[in-house]
This record gives sequence, C-alpha cells and structure tokens, in this order.
Amino acid sequence: MKVLSRVYLWVVFALLYAPILVLVIFSFNDGGSLSAYTGFSFRWYGELFQDQVALTSLKNSLLLALSSSALATVIGTFAALGLDRMRNRYIKGAVNSLTNIPMMNPDIVTGVSMMLLFVAVAGILGISDILGKWTMLIAHTTFSLPYVILSVAPRFKQFDKSLREAALDLGCTPWQSFFKVELPAILPGILSGLVMAFTLSLDDFVISHFVSSPDFQTLPLYIYNQTAHNVKYSMYALCTLIIVTILVLLLLVNFAGSIGDRSKRRKEAAK
Repeated sequence: MKVLSRVYLWVVFALLYAPILVLVIFSFNDGGSLSAYTGFSFRWYGELFQDQVALTSLKNSLLLALSSSALATVIGTFAALGLDRMRNRYIKGAVNSLTNIPMMNPDIVTGVSMMLLFVAVAGILGISDILGKWTMLIAHTTFSLPYVILSVAPRFKQFDKSLREAALDLGCTPWQSFFKVELPAILPGILSGLVMAFTLSLDDFVISHFVSSPDFQTLPLYIYNQTAHNVKYSMYALCTLIIVTILVLLLLVNFAGSIGDRSKRRKEAAK
C-alpha cells in the first residue's frame, strides 16, 4: 500500500508540474520550437522586455489586481464585521447564503450579468461607451468580495468577545476597541483574503472578457488574443518570470513563518 500511495503521489505531482516544467525549459529554447530543443538562450527574455504591449498589459493586470483586492479587502472586512454583529439569526443566515452565491455561480454567468448591468446603466445615463478600466475594477472587486468575507468571518467567530468588552470597560470607544483589540486578532484572515483576492483578479479572464474594452487590456486578455495566431515565445518567458516570483514569495513567507515559530518557542522556553 505504501508503494502504491507513493506512486499515486508522484503521478499527481507529475500531472500538476510537468506542464510548468516544460514551459520553463522551452522559455530558454533558442530555436523557438516545441518539437526540438536547439540550445540554451535568453533570446525570448530579451524580446519580452522589448514588447511594450505585453509589458503594458502586465502593468494593467497588476494595477487592477492591487486596487480591486484592496477595495475588496476593506469592504469585505467591514461586511464580515457587520455579519458578526448581526443578532437576528434568520437574517444573518440569509445574508450568508446570498454571500456564497457568487462563489457558486459560473464565471460566465457573472460576466454576462455584469456586462448587461453596465450596459443598462450606460443606457440610463446616456453614455455611449461605459466598458473599460472602471467597469473591470468594479467587477473584480465584486467577485472577490465573497472570498474575503469567507476568510475574515471565521476570525471574528474565534475572537474572544470578553476582550472587546474589557476594552470598552477601560474607556475605549467602539472604534478604538475594533482597531486596537479586534483588528490585530483578525489580521491573518484579512491578509489571507487580500492574497486570495489579488490572485483571483490577476488570474481572471472570463469576467474581464465581458466587461473590458480595447483601450484597457490585461495580461490574460492579451495572451488570449494571441491564440488566434501563434503565441509568442516571449510569453513563455513572462510566465516563467511569474512562476519564479511566486516561488520566491512562497519561500520567503515560509521562511519568515519558521523564524517566527522559532522565536516564539524560544520565548516560551525562556519563560
């Protein structure tokens, strides 16, 4: 059984990471072919940094992901706070169910719905062209919200309510109690929601496809538009750089977490 479980594990890892490994290897292929590896070269990385359209699309994706994830995190945190303070359990259950619906909806349904909403608003306001950067920001913030709430709400449930009451008894206002006592306790959930919202926005294609305009193009849209012809090999280089960046960030986070655990254990041992 142990041998079978190990074989199964290696097969799963191969299916997950073999395509990524092939992409990374052929991003250094000088010949620009997937059928033969002709030599190691940084040729496609050089072409990438000369492709202004690709770099602009990457910049648009990063700006959109940062702004939408920040908005979703702020709104989602206060939405989770409101749900935690809600006393009527029937209304609370109904709101929780409504919050989970966008996560269950197919992306194409969400994208078409938002496109129709924006077009209807444009018709009411008499605007000829409403789709673009701002509609994408609204759409990305909207579909990221439920994930932020899902990350933050359990932190409020785990929070010791007596600490908030003690802060109020000692003279804190409700806002001071929230920012000085509750916020530090729920910060891990907020950061998890922020990272998830950022990742979802950076990765999204379907919803962006319906609410975008030609004058504001994200990286997934740029790569999709290339599939009508041939995908540039510089895109392999760009994907490799993104993979390496994510890997480095994960290693840094894990390294920082291990250092924090060690320092915590040392303090506990010293006591």
